[in-house]
Amino acid sequence: MKNIWLFAALAACLLASGCSKKEATETEAPAPVQVTAVTQEPIRHIVAGDGVLFPQDQTGVMPNISKPVLKFYANRGDHVKQGQLLAVLESRDLAAAVANAKSQFNQAELNLHTVEMATVPEAVVKAETDVESDKQQLDAAQKLLDSQTELFRQGALAGRRVDEARVQFVSAKAQLQAAQEHLRALNSVGKGDQISTARAQVQTANAQLQAAEAQLGYAEIHSPRSGIIADRPIYEGEMAVPGTPLITVVDISRVVARVNIPQSQGNLIKVGQPAEVIQADSGQQVSGKVIVVSPATDANSTTLQVWVQAENPGERLKPGSSVHVKVITEQFKNATTVPAAAILPGETGGTAVLVIIDSVAHRRPVQVGVREGDKVQILNGCRPGEEVVTVGGLGVDDKGKVKVIDASVQEADDDENAPPAADSKKDTKKDEAKPKAK
Repeated sequence: MKNIWLFAALAACLLASGCSKKEATETEAPAPVQVTAVTQEPIRHIVAGDGVLFPQDQTGVMPNISKPVLKFYANRGDHVKQGQLLAVLESRDLAAAVANAKSQFNQAELNLHTVEMATVPEAVVKAETDVESDKQQLDAAQKLLDSQTELFRQGALAGRRVDEARVQFVSAKAQLQAAQEHLRALNSVGKGDQISTARAQVQTANAQLQAAEAQLGYAEIHSPRSGIIADRPIYEGEMAVPGTPLITVVDISRVVARVNIPQSQGNLIKVGQPAEVIQADSGQQVSGKVIVVSPATDANSTTLQVWVQAENPGERLKPGSSVHVKVITEQFKNATTVPAAAILPGETGGTAVLVIIDSVAHRRPVQVGVREGDKVQILNGCRPGEEVVTVGGLGVDDKGKVKVIDASVQEADDDENAPPAADSKKDTKKDEAKPKAK
């Protein structure tokens, strides 16, 4: 009986010892984790935002005169060149005004030619002839007066005849002075005034002709730039009105994304910084650069507007579409980086990583820098080449044992342990439903 009790006690001791060993084994089992190496690669500091595309340039072609549209030579969506004829307005009355102004200009030129070549020379010749004739008359009157005076002195002639001769002399002298003054005025003032007047008439007629030709030229609407017809709001026969765009031409060889950036990140963006423009619907990406940074913050949204210009080969980017823009404010060529999944909360509120050395996890506090996608820059705390935990790190203590698991092997094991597909279950049921061969 004593042996039986002794055997039972020994069995109980052995059982208790086995359980404790099993619990210790379970407690000390290493935690499965996945790791990756700390790398050294380029990383960028990116400020991102959403915006809308606008054309590089846009011009609304407005008519200068109010006339009906006679004919359009371009439709919406057509590519046009600078200076290309886009439309013609009704202009028959303007053409008649040009013809009338041209006729008046020709008459003014003819009048100037006549004044310069005929009128003024003839007037000068006539004035010179009058002066010469008046001189001869004065000489004759002088001789007559002298003769009459001598005869009166001799007593052969009455005094009345001398007075008559003196009157004729004074009249001839006055007539000569008037002719000389007329000739002088014609040579010094009158001749120039007549020519100047005729030339002024030519200039006036020419100005009227140019104004009429300009009005006629306004009837032809030409493209001010190369681009695409974005809008043509009226049809042929309708009235074109000054101040209202007749045709809108846009240049989309380049596009501008207008993006609203949070105020806290606005001071990082400078003109000339590289950027990436990603179209929201298609995911198409093109490179660009910052061309405008608004100097003021919008009071309602507390954001800063930034313009990013990008080339648009093939015109695939359409103005008005939504885009996501990444502005690269800083680039680091050889940065120490880890995946974002490796960053864990630190014990004192900072950040940390688990570095694996000989299957032992070492919790290290790290200082992080910029983030780009799934990459995080490590400023200090770990070195390139070291292995850090990316999966399974939560709950692992410092100096804790771990078991490194290959991610590809883990995925294969998960696939093997996955439940069979519904089709396979159906096939199994069908097989079971078939009668067994006897």
